[in-house]
Amino acid sequence: MSNDLNIKPGQSIELLKELHILTRDGKLNQDSRRKLKQVYHLYQFIEPLLQDVQQDHADITLVDHGAGKSYLGFIIYDLFFKNLADKSHIYGIETRDELVKKSQELAQRLNFPGMSFLNLSVAESITSTQLPATIDIVTALHACNTATDDAIRFALQKKAKFIVLVPCCQAEVASVLKKNKGKSLGRDALTEVWRHPIHTREFGSHVTNVLRCLQLEAHGYQVNVTELVGWEHSMKNELIIATYKGLPAGRPSKRLQQVLQDLGLEEMKDRFFTPELMSSHD
Repeated sequence: MSNDLNIKPGQSIELLKELHILTRDGKLNQDSRRKLKQVYHLYQFIEPLLQDVQQDHADITLVDHGAGKSYLGFIIYDLFFKNLADKSHIYGIETRDELVKKSQELAQRLNFPGMSFLNLSVAESITSTQLPATIDIVTALHACNTATDDAIRFALQKKAKFIVLVPCCQAEVASVLKKNKGKSLGRDALTEVWRHPIHTREFGSHVTNVLRCLQLEAHGYQVNVTELVGWEHSMKNELIIATYKGLPAGRPSKRLQQVLQDLGLEEMKDRFFTPELMSSHD
């Protein structure tokens, strides 16, 4: 059966049934096949990061923000963490209490002791004592609007080696562009790029991710941006993977400030803060 469905070796069939990826009689429908394909595709990017951390030390810690039903966390645990004989741990952060409770019950039922689920917002998790002081890998898939930026702040505070983001709907930059449009329309032809509302929204979304990448680079990360193949049905299929390398921060930091200034987004410098502004967020 597993070959027919392309289920990975060692994958718990019971887990896939519990996540409703497989039906009770072990079948896949079209929707769940797509979901499994998406999660596996993402896992392909995350597995080498886990192996990299493992080379450095045992007891890997991974935090998944905006975990929802924790599909990703459970699949990662099942395929990688389950067989580790150490204190490696996955934390799922989610604001909807009923989903947190369901995930806790499922982890117990499957005997996955190295999983915890916390009913917290991403912002609350930054100061929560329920999480370790440092985290190896931070993931945030479709964490809506500013939650992705909070996940970045969390990762920076926790000195994460790897950050994996699939950004979601983001309206904040677009609303600031819209608010300041009148001021810049007269003086700068570039404003035509976001003059029409639909362009404001799309350009705002694009600029948000550009700013996030510059911010991560300004904190010493090497950033790769790619497309999640197989996510064609999702409007947001951009994948950002950041690896901490301790790179020089001067140029990306200056570029970030310049982009904010040129687009009339100076009021957002606290959100896209650089290392020199980090103390105000501690």
